[in-house]
Amino acid sequence: MAQGILVFMEEREDKVKKTSLEALSAARKLADRLQETVTAVRLGSGDASENLAHYGADKVLCVRHELLASYSTEGFSAAVAEAAKKTEPRFILSAASAMGRDLMPRVAARLGVGLAQDCIAAEIVGEGQLQCVRPIYAGKAYAVVRLLASPAMATLRPNVFPVGKADASRNAETATITPDLDAGKIRASVKETKASSGQKVELTEADIIVSGGRGMKGPENFRIIEELADAFGGAMGASRAAVDAEWIDQQHQVGQTGKTVSPSLYVACGISGAIQHLAGMSSSKYIVAINKDPEAPIFNVADYGIVGDLFEVVPALTQAVNNLKK
Repeated sequence: MAQGILVFMEEREDKVKKTSLEALSAARKLADRLQETVTAVRLGSGDASENLAHYGADKVLCVRHELLASYSTEGFSAAVAEAAKKTEPRFILSAASAMGRDLMPRVAARLGVGLAQDCIAAEIVGEGQLQCVRPIYAGKAYAVVRLLASPAMATLRPNVFPVGKADASRNAETATITPDLDAGKIRASVKETKASSGQKVELTEADIIVSGGRGMKGPENFRIIEELADAFGGAMGASRAAVDAEWIDQQHQVGQTGKTVSPSLYVACGISGAIQHLAGMSSSKYIVAINKDPEAPIFNVADYGIVGDLFEVVPALTQAVNNLKK
């Protein structure tokens, strides 16, 4: 009989990503309701010394193989599926990061179960079933999905589920397995990773995001967006219009064809508020819109709006934030 929750832990440079700690904390809350255990699964070829017990793991399963040294869809999905078959979990959770969105559908296909992607809520219903809420139709509606097959699988939207307070008194059992992987079946893998320049905080993990749109008028003006983002200690984003105009790199794009973000504060500067953009940031806790057009659709979703010239308002905000830090 299926028992417990398996959580895939995404790592970068031998550190677990914050989004995975969010998924682990969410799993801990669900497992407490079920009075079952949480198993954190780590893939790779290096040392798994980080203590995940502090964030809710009862067991840490280290899946080690030379073919897992860098990410590959085939290798990672085969390894996670094998770990699931060995542990027989009730649920499998992951962050809805770029890797999670790519990996989890393949794992679900290997296990022959369904998957709820990009969930913003998860709870236990009925006889221990997983029920999730996920945005659909570019965020214009929400679907309530109950997963009946076991293991039930879901990916959780970053910055929606809080990371639980670390409990240093917790300990976890550790086990290591070596999956049966065939190098001939791994058709693509990551050979090199190049860090982007300028972005100090990863966009999908940022708690504060300042974004610029068509109203920025040119690439040289994104300097004032970056200055406000730096003052907040946040990340810089952009609308599709700004990216298509080649004013800023695509890695900064927020929206339906860019990145989906859920920061505590989202500041939209010179962004009209097209539905494509709203789909990527409407779940932000607080939205501040700065636009000289009082009829801009962005004001319909903003918690606070400033009608004015962003080239005057944004530098003034930057100065005010820096003054508060003195």
